[in-house]
Amino acid sequence: MLRGLSIKNFALIEQLQVSFDSGLITITGETGAGKSLLLGALGLLLGKRADLSSVKDSSQKCIIEGVFEIKHYDLTRLFEEEGLDYENETIIRREILPSGKSRAFVNDTPVTLQSLALLGAKLIDIHSQHQTLEVTTNDFQFEVLDALAETYREIESYKRGLTLLKEKEKEVNSLIANQEEFNKEYDYNAFLLKELEEAKLKAGELAELEERYEKLNNIEEIQERLSGSIAIVSSEEIGVLDQLNTIKTNLSKIESFSGALKELSDRVQSIYIELDDVHLSLQNELEKLEADPEQLEQLSKRIELLHNLQVKHTVSTVEELIEISETLRQKVSKTESLTDDINELRNEIDRIKSQLDDVAEKIHKKRNKALPKLIEELEEILKSLGMPNASFNATLEMQEKYLSNGKEVLAFLFSANKGGSYGELKKVASGGELSRIMIAIKAILSRYAQLPTIIFDEIDTGVSGEVAQKMADLMMNMSKNLQVFSITHLPQIAANGQSHYKVYKEDINNTTVTQLKLLDKEERVHEIAEMIGGKSISDSALTHAKSLLHN
Repeated sequence: MLRGLSIKNFALIEQLQVSFDSGLITITGETGAGKSLLLGALGLLLGKRADLSSVKDSSQKCIIEGVFEIKHYDLTRLFEEEGLDYENETIIRREILPSGKSRAFVNDTPVTLQSLALLGAKLIDIHSQHQTLEVTTNDFQFEVLDALAETYREIESYKRGLTLLKEKEKEVNSLIANQEEFNKEYDYNAFLLKELEEAKLKAGELAELEERYEKLNNIEEIQERLSGSIAIVSSEEIGVLDQLNTIKTNLSKIESFSGALKELSDRVQSIYIELDDVHLSLQNELEKLEADPEQLEQLSKRIELLHNLQVKHTVSTVEELIEISETLRQKVSKTESLTDDINELRNEIDRIKSQLDDVAEKIHKKRNKALPKLIEELEEILKSLGMPNASFNATLEMQEKYLSNGKEVLAFLFSANKGGSYGELKKVASGGELSRIMIAIKAILSRYAQLPTIIFDEIDTGVSGEVAQKMADLMMNMSKNLQVFSITHLPQIAANGQSHYKVYKEDINNTTVTQLKLLDKEERVHEIAEMIGGKSISDSALTHAKSLLHN
């Protein structure tokens, strides 16, 4: 509930600080005295956009601060989601700087207007004649019905399921779109993959193939060179081996004469052994050589294939072709598996829908049970508010479509006159009738739901006499469960307030300012008498005022 309000430098309000209690709080004052300024200031606390023109002195900062007791509102989760420090007594402050810039704070933590609006909607519910059209909306009608039907848990479960359903439907639609796109490329990708797979690519293969090809392609020259080299090494008398053997023999006969000669002899011996081994290797290589035109052609074709694939895929190595092959394999596999994924998702969507249908059916049964009770209570309250023939005809019809709060369409029809035809509230109910219907609904809601502070802004316009007293009693009953403000011109309602404030203007230092004052008993009698009979207060008006106040 709203415990305190402080306003500085706002419109005609220079400085105002006031505290509020629980129960029914009435605010009265002449037209133009500034009651709307209080609502304007509260609107800023609730997240409405600021306007520099509403600042009294544009060279000074405008500050509006509200103190709220929120321990009964179950708002800890909202505070956590918005990153705010929760306090049972929460302070909301709004500042408008001379530059026109606006700032908002919750418990001294800066917040955005969006966060402020989310919190404000949980703290204060302002209703004026212009806002009674809310009662004609299906969302509001369902909100009232669900409060009586106690469907909170089912609707929360339904909404979670609906969110999941939308996610899965979005996911399957995305997969279907991907499938259509992949299908366009599937044949081409599959062809490329098949071509690469048939090539049976191996890392490092190309270098090996090219080496073998070069050897076979130049076999005659290799044979000639090897044969010539063998002849040089091994021909009798003039061959290198024979000549080296002679050197080796000569040195072996003199190696004992000195260490140097011994070393030379050993070195020649090593060279002879190595050259003999080279001779054997040359012979082996020559023996292995065999012209093979068929293999040469196969190698040529294989190398050409690999080169063509590299050019086709704009790469320079077989390893890169292997990578492309793997990528294509994944694309083709993904396309082939998409159908299975889509079918699996569709099955999951069917399961979610089945669960949603079950929850929607439970909601429907609870609502159907509560609907007659809602109509009965509404009609009973409206009779006391001077609408004896008011009646409602409401139906709930299940739909195939999944709506935001169930699968039902609510037809909430109204007739103000006996024997009259039923029609939609917004079409057949007058402004005064809508005001009474709204206050009746709020009265019912106050018994079934934890409502925020309610402010009725002249919602009683056009009401008088016994009906005014009934409306006052209704507000009084509501105030047993929540804090109720009523800005009113009716003495009956003003007299019912447990606290009574008066808004008035006065001139201070040649400047008109708006003030708000908590009236004592004597001042209340005078104020209500003035509301009854005007400025010239008669004895009968005073007597009537005292009777309303039970003085």
